Amino acid sequence: MSEGDFTVTVDGTTIDATWVDESPETRRALVDSLPVEGEATRWGDELYFRVPVDVDAEAPRAAVDPGTIAYWPQGSALCLFWGPTPASTDSTPRAASPVNVVARLADTTPLSDLPSGAGATVRITED
Repeated sequence: MSEGDFTVTVDGTTIDATWVDESPETRRALVDSLPVEGEATRWGDELYFRVPVDVDAEAPRAAVDPGTIAYWPQGSALCLFWGPTPASTDSTPRAASPVNVVARLADTTPLSDLPSGAGATVRITED
């Protein structure tokens, strides 16, 4: 399993990211499937796209910090959070249903600059 950093590219802009240890089985499954790429859907200040991973809930939670990368077991999707979503009750990002947290983005500014309602192409590769 990769221990270091990786990159997330959103519509041609590359953002550094770092794996976290909160959901190790989910992380392992994602690392084994890299690189992954997809057309992401925007849901408030979240982008999500399907990935070729099928993992059960692992330390799941709905509320996450801005910059969180998480796997959504119900949709077999990877989610990038940077602000409130339609499920949020305040400024905290909240998933539609609990997610497995796997990584953190170093900078969310490029995501904040996406046009409202826009989707994006997302690619994740190891460094």
